[in-house]
Amino acid sequence: MAELKISEGRDLTRIERIGAHSHIRGLGLDSALEPRDVSEGMVGQTQARKAAGVILQMIKEGKIAGRAILLAGQPGTGKTAIAMGMAKSLGLETPFSMLSGSELFSLEMSKTEALMQAFRKSIGVRIKEETEVIEGEVVEIHIDRPAVTGAASKTGKLTLKTTDMETIYDLGAKMIEALGKEKVQSGDVIAIDKASGKITKLGRSFSRSRDYDAMGPQTKFVQCPDGELQKRKEVVHCVTLHEIDVINSRTQGFLALFTGDTGEIRAEVREQIDTKVAEWREEGKAEIVPGVLFIDEVHMLDIECFSFLNRALENEMAPILVVATNRGITTIRGTNYKSPHGIPIDLLDRLLIITTQPYTIDEIRKIVDIRCQEEDVEMSEDAKELLTKIGLETSLRYAINLITAAALNCQKRKGRIVEVQDITRVYNLFLDVRRSTQYLMEYQKEYMFNEVGMADGGEDGIDAMHD
Repeated sequence: MAELKISEGRDLTRIERIGAHSHIRGLGLDSALEPRDVSEGMVGQTQARKAAGVILQMIKEGKIAGRAILLAGQPGTGKTAIAMGMAKSLGLETPFSMLSGSELFSLEMSKTEALMQAFRKSIGVRIKEETEVIEGEVVEIHIDRPAVTGAASKTGKLTLKTTDMETIYDLGAKMIEALGKEKVQSGDVIAIDKASGKITKLGRSFSRSRDYDAMGPQTKFVQCPDGELQKRKEVVHCVTLHEIDVINSRTQGFLALFTGDTGEIRAEVREQIDTKVAEWREEGKAEIVPGVLFIDEVHMLDIECFSFLNRALENEMAPILVVATNRGITTIRGTNYKSPHGIPIDLLDRLLIITTQPYTIDEIRKIVDIRCQEEDVEMSEDAKELLTKIGLETSLRYAINLITAAALNCQKRKGRIVEVQDITRVYNLFLDVRRSTQYLMEYQKEYMFNEVGMADGGEDGIDAMHD
């Protein structure tokens, strides 16, 4: 494998939906890494956010790699929110991949292979290469269309200029089609890659800024290029090691990235790729960008996965591993031994542990305000107070789930603002864990396979099951 094939990914327009953490925009820290009270969708958890900010700064400066961080805390204390905040703060350049611990057992490949692929998805390679480009402002596009359809291919001429020169280029059918796809017109500043023929529209020339009274908000104005039309440019491609693995291991190449059918990748292919990337690093053609791999529900991994993580973290090209769990002292999966968080002691020793604390009543109120704004729900102050009280006595997740349900109930009665009566109605319609457990205890004889004896009933039984 003398030459490695590199594929440059395209940004796809995503459908924005309201999710559990769609309101998170970052970690909400100032320039001194001090957490603001309410910022970027984050509320409370000041110590955990500050610790995550320090880790984030080390990642950005490239001073930390092959390290692991554990986010530990009770359910509903914002562990995944902190991980999402880290991902948003890192930006698009740094690879960030998420994985659930239970996912590994449902994939059509071995657990260690799935973990290895997740690791390599989290390691970016910034590849620099010089390419010949023609860059200038379009003066005129003239296309000669044949009189009879299908008699001959279309031909044309393209006039490009810079501040110093102007040149006319002959166009073939493929270039005419490419110009049509990009909707290039006179006054646009374009760049043409000589090797591939790819046309990139850089923007509209400032000289044409007064051509029309109305311009779209997306219209970008740029200066007319200076110097010669043909010039050498350094182009930077950002890909992950996993993408290079897939392209070089499958006959269908980069199409496997879209189908998801990557299969197991042979170790020899990875070794050759690592050797080639190391050569590029020595020659200054590429640099490694260690990303972040976030594994939620890490207690679901078994002893084989933990052993693999121990070894993988010692690799020189390992990403930063962030894991989260809500378990206390529990059994390590695949063994009969108990350990804090269900993680072996030798791996725990490698982890920097960040703990999250339960939210206070004021913080729950602020989170309710943010979620109402995110879900575009108008709610009265009394209703918010009641929802905050429900969140404190049951769980924050349950209270947040009631927001949209209460808004729908408000629409049903043709109201505009969600009132206390809407919250009360949905609270009675949908049970929380404690009331559901109480219901089970009362009607346990009606259910199949009941294992709770009558002696375990009452408040003690409910509290035990709830805990």
